[in-house]
Amino acid sequence: LLFMLANSRLPAQAVGGDTVAPRAPVPQPHYRLRFVLGFAASILAHEGGHVVAAYAVGGHPSFGFNKGRPTIYSGIDSRLDPHKQFIFSSAGLTVQTLLDETVLDVPHARGSIAGPFERGLLAGGIGTVLFYITLGRTGSVSDVTFMANTSSLSKTQISLIFGGMAAIHAVRIHFKDRYAHFFTVPDATGRLRVGVSVAPD
Repeated sequence: LLFMLANSRLPAQAVGGDTVAPRAPVPQPHYRLRFVLGFAASILAHEGGHVVAAYAVGGHPSFGFNKGRPTIYSGIDSRLDPHKQFIFSSAGLTVQTLLDETVLDVPHARGSIAGPFERGLLAGGIGTVLFYITLGRTGSVSDVTFMANTSSLSKTQISLIFGGMAAIHAVRIHFKDRYAHFFTVPDATGRLRVGVSVAPD
């Protein structure tokens, strides 16, 4: 998925005859910072989804640490209320998936280049799903683990559901010109730089 994003097509416009030239990216001041802020906003949306879901089903969410990792606890007894726990555990990934879907469906001017904050949001959503269906799949407080333990779905089925949605989003990003070179940072002039420069002696 990340390979597809990184190698998305560069938008082009007809110049004359059969020749096609790439359009210069629009300069983006503080590109990296805005990208990181977008990524962080996606993670906050994930955690916010858990908190809102907990309150919605009558839980009392709290913040703590599990093996040094920041964790939000639902305040729900999963043995007595497995359905409520499932809603809480699935809320984070669901909110991020819906957020990514909304960003991809928001109308944009034809041929426009997506801003770094928007790209950060999408990267955060897809990256979080990738984490939870791979490294974070079997953790003691893993959302995937709790969803599997409180429903009739298996970890594999849950991973396929959310992973499938992330894959669809990645494919959509790949084929949208405004997301060309998804992780490439333009310089101050708006040009994309690939490789290194070596100054002569």
